[in-house]
Amino acid sequence: MERLSRHLDGVSLFVKRDDCTGLGFGGNKVRQLEYYFGQAIDEEADTILITGAVQSNFVRTAAAAAARVGMECHIQLEERVPDVDALHRSSGNVLLSRLLGATFHCYPTGEDESGADARLEEIAEQLRRHGSRPYIIPLGAAHEPLGSLGYIDAVAELLTQLEQQSLRMDHLVVTSGSGSTHAGLLFGLRAFGSQIGITGVCPRRDAHSQQRRVAGHLEKLASMLDLDPAVTPEDIRLTDVSLAPGYGRLNDATVKALQLTARCEGLFLDPVYTAKAMAGLFHLAEHDQISGNVLFWHTGGQPALFGYGEALFPQV
Repeated sequence: MERLSRHLDGVSLFVKRDDCTGLGFGGNKVRQLEYYFGQAIDEEADTILITGAVQSNFVRTAAAAAARVGMECHIQLEERVPDVDALHRSSGNVLLSRLLGATFHCYPTGEDESGADARLEEIAEQLRRHGSRPYIIPLGAAHEPLGSLGYIDAVAELLTQLEQQSLRMDHLVVTSGSGSTHAGLLFGLRAFGSQIGITGVCPRRDAHSQQRRVAGHLEKLASMLDLDPAVTPEDIRLTDVSLAPGYGRLNDATVKALQLTARCEGLFLDPVYTAKAMAGLFHLAEHDQISGNVLFWHTGGQPALFGYGEALFPQV
């Protein structure tokens, strides 16, 4: 990203286009869903249940994957973002999920992962009583991070691409929401012997809380794979500099990152995750915390832009 790099002293910026993963507008969740749907198919499930925020990319991609393999999809939308308008509730990922034929449910609390998962279990039991075979994609960090395996695969892909293009990366920046993508990338880098640094930018919770979450995922991955990749506590780098005022809510740095990336590179970010990650990257570069060749891992999410039109351009 040559033009955007000119705004970053000491950084040559590259992008990994995981927003182009080819299913239902793409994004990082496609790699994760390969493993969840693989398990669901093994269990002969015919219905997928998933929970997420109103403009969740995960639930939209799950609905697309369900359509692709011929399963029903039940989506539970959580109230994570306060004071949203009608556009937020009807456009973007919500519109796409409706087009994909998903059945919607509501959960009134936005920061209650265990409660949201428990409600999915209740819906699943109702479906079982009517003859369905449901499979739940869980939200809470207590569950095995099955989707992280997709990002261990992604590291193998990345390292191959870097070798083919004779590129060296000094650092990688990625959004760290559920922590599954971040943990999978870090685990994969160290398991494959790469010492590329990685910083996760927090869009949902503070860096201290997120550090515990990512560390928990790494521990579970090591147990699942019976493999110790020698990840150190210092490897789990996080920043929450672009988090305020909270999940799914804009701030000046996020809007600047979103607009500058579009106007320099013709590349769209999303307001909830990747724009906050890019704002975090700008901050890291400005404060000399990253330098050299830096890879921005674009996790997708652009459909959410259409639910934020009024927030981004209130005068229109």
